[in-house]
This record gives sequence, structure tokens and C-alpha cells, in this order.
Amino acid sequence: MLTFIIFLLLALIQNMETFIKYLDDPIFRAVTKAAGEMNLMACVVGGFVRDCLLGRDAKNDIDIAVVGSGIDFAHAVAARLSPPPEVKFFKNFGTAMIQYKDVKVEFVGARKESYRCDSRKPLVEDGSLEDDQKRRDFTINAMAFDLRMSELGELIDPFNGMQDLRDKVIRTPLNPDITFSDDPLRMMRAIRFASQLDFIIEDGCYAAIARNAGRIGIVSMERVVDELNLIIMSSKPSRGFRMLDETGLLQLIFPVLLDLKGVETIEGKGHKDNFYHTLAVLDNVSNTSSNLWLRWSALLHDIAKPATKKFIPGSGWTFHAHEFKGSKMVSKIFRELKLPLNEKMKFVEKMVLLHLRPIVLAEDTVSDSAVRRLLFEAGDDVDDLMLLCEADITSKNQIKVKNFLENFEIVRRKLVEIEEKDRLRNWQPPITGDLIMTTFGIPPSRLVGEIKEIITEAILEGSIPNEFDAAFQLMLDEGKKHGLVPVGT
Repeated sequence: MLTFIIFLLLALIQNMETFIKYLDDPIFRAVTKAAGEMNLMACVVGGFVRDCLLGRDAKNDIDIAVVGSGIDFAHAVAARLSPPPEVKFFKNFGTAMIQYKDVKVEFVGARKESYRCDSRKPLVEDGSLEDDQKRRDFTINAMAFDLRMSELGELIDPFNGMQDLRDKVIRTPLNPDITFSDDPLRMMRAIRFASQLDFIIEDGCYAAIARNAGRIGIVSMERVVDELNLIIMSSKPSRGFRMLDETGLLQLIFPVLLDLKGVETIEGKGHKDNFYHTLAVLDNVSNTSSNLWLRWSALLHDIAKPATKKFIPGSGWTFHAHEFKGSKMVSKIFRELKLPLNEKMKFVEKMVLLHLRPIVLAEDTVSDSAVRRLLFEAGDDVDDLMLLCEADITSKNQIKVKNFLENFEIVRRKLVEIEEKDRLRNWQPPITGDLIMTTFGIPPSRLVGEIKEIITEAILEGSIPNEFDAAFQLMLDEGKKHGLVPVGT
């Protein structure tokens, strides 16, 4: 154990040396110069310090705390950069921000904060650096590197955040009940950091989240979902969702997901716990894709199973058509969670609707027509769909898993072969409704749709090639059956 601690200490020291290299960056040189000329204390604080000490990428988002006016200091720093960036400032909050090349730098005057019970917006007054560190959410985010020339690079760590980094622990600088009650979003952030960094939340802090979970109601859903998305994007998001469940937050922010939880048994037959299955699928997708919306698709792929669950005596449990109902549930869930109601939602709807299709193909003979239909319906998203379907295989029966994965490889090869031959990805049938009406001189009608559907089906079934001439001839033949003749003949 002692050897391990020494190893971590050496690693952290090396990462502090990495920070020293940052000091030659134009931004930090400008901060140090401005602090000296204005005789002010200035530090880089928060996530930049934490990530630097952990050896993570820490360069693109920097918080500077100054004992004085953050806005005045931002203008002074900007004036010492070339070219001088625009300073955006927020007078009511005493904060300012500059964007220098690809780096965002935020400035704040060191301050004290107090809160009202019905709002997470603090009442602010000037304070010392220690006051500013006390107001921060967690000890690992309350560390600072001094940027004054006389103390350049010195770590200021009043709450032993360095020790918590070594121990991989999330804890609050002050009483966690006060910290979480004042700003309930910090409960989501605690779980997010634990999930992202693979840390644990200190026992007293974890218990305080459960005690204060109800306070999350004063936080806007947009901010809650920002944190939820970061949990979903962590390397093993199931850890975060288990913590959200255990602390009671999940029931408050996303109750429909918890409807998946539990196992019902009738006549000695039980179904799997679809909540934990869903988390396993989410983890599997996270191992293969960084697409946030594919991860949301994994989270929602079985969302309609509680609504479609049925026990058939002598047979067992069924969840018939849960993919269709689930796809229809997506828009309501997105609205409630304030997620985007655009092509991202449409993508999730499509993934939920189609998530069983490759599995059915893998269980059966892979026919060309079935693959054509999959390509037609999935379009450019077919590769993401295959990742989702592979992730959905969570059986503990390794032989079953092996067989599914081998069959998926057959499906993948077929997808490539059919796409190269028939070009059906994002395909639109060559005969449009307008062409049918113009050719036969008829108004919009059900017959127009029927002819178009017959042509589409013929191409998908392979009865005719995916070519205009063949499709046009079939249109003429179908029109003739209904007594239609082309205009001018």
C-alpha cells in the first residue's frame, strides 16, 4: 500500500511539473505580468488544476481567480495578449471571459456566496482567496496554482484536495448538506465526476446526496441534463446511473427509466431485469462509440418493455412490439428532458425502432431482400445500428454470444455486398408520385401511392434492378392493369 501511495505521489509531482510548462504559455505570462503590475493576487483554480494534477488534458478551459475585480483584471490580461481578444463581461456577477485562440479563460473576483432556499443563484460579496475556495463544490476542484511571480506555481490546497486525488475520493470542502442544499446541481456533479474519473464519493457526502435529493427540483432541467449527458459520455456510464438510482435522484429526474427495474415471476418463469440489462447495453455501446445519441439510443432501446410486458401461460414473457412503442415514446421523453427535438431525436427514434432488425437477421437466414430493407430503412445510420445490436447481446451464455456475433459478421458482409451492388443506402425510389401523375395525367390519389409502393417493393425484393428504366416499365405495366395510359399515346 505504501509503495502504491509513493507511486501516486511521484506521478502527481510529475504532473505538477507538467503545469510548470504551462507557465510559458502567453495566457499565463499575461496573467502573471498583469498581477505584478496591479499588485494583485491571481491564481488558476478549479478543473484546470485538477486535470493537470491527474495528467488529463487541461488546456482549453481555464478559470482565473483574482483578489480584486475580475472584470478589470480580464481587461488588463487581454491588453497584454497579441492580438488582444475581446473581453465579454457580466457586471452583475463580476465575471469576465476571453477566448484566446482555442482557449477559453474565465475571470472572477474572489468572493463569498450565500444562498436562498428557493434558488441556486448565490448572493455574492467580495472575499479572500480562501473564501473563494470554500465556495467551490469539491476539494479536488478547490485547489489553486499561484500565478504571482514571487510564488509562481505554488499549490494552494486548504482542503487536502491533493490527498483526495491520491485516494480517488469526491468530497465537499464544507458540510455536504449545506453544499448540496445551496446548489443542488452539485449532487449531479458529484456523481458525474465519480463516473468520469472512476472515483468514489465519500460516505458522508453520498448520504447527504440522498438526504437532499429533493432539492434537485429547483434546478432547471437543461442544467440537469447537461450533467446527465456527461455521465452518459463517461467510459462506464452504468456507474453513474447506479449512483443516481441509489441516491434517489434518478426517480426525480428520469422516472420512466426506473420503470424497467425489477423481475416478475409467474409459473416459475421470470424475465431479466431490463434496467440492469439497459445499463449493460449502454456500457457496451460506450466501449465502441463516442456518439452521445447512440448512447441515448442504448439507454432507451427497451424503454417500452414495461408497457408491452405480457405473460403467456405455457410460453413465458413477451414484450411484443416494444420497439414500435418505444420509438413513439422517444419524443415525449426528449421534450420532458429538454433534449433537442431535431435530427438527433429522429436518430434515436430510428435506432429504437430498428434495434431488433439485425438480431432477427442474425437468428435467421440472411436473405438479400431483408438486407435491402435494412439498408433502405437505416440509411447512413446502419453502422451505428449494428453497434447497438451487438451491444444488446448481454447474455452470460458465451456460446450464445459467440454465435450471435459470428452471425452479425455475416450480416455485415451482406450489407457491404448489397450496398455495392444495389446502392440502397439513403436510397429514394426512382419513380416519384409526381412522375406517376404526370405520366398518366391523373390527380393525387391512393392509386398513385399504391403504384409507387409496388415499384419500391419490387426493387427491395430484387424482382427488378434498382434502375430507372426497369422501374418506369413496371409503372407502365401497373398503370395498364388499372386502365391508365400515358398522356399523348
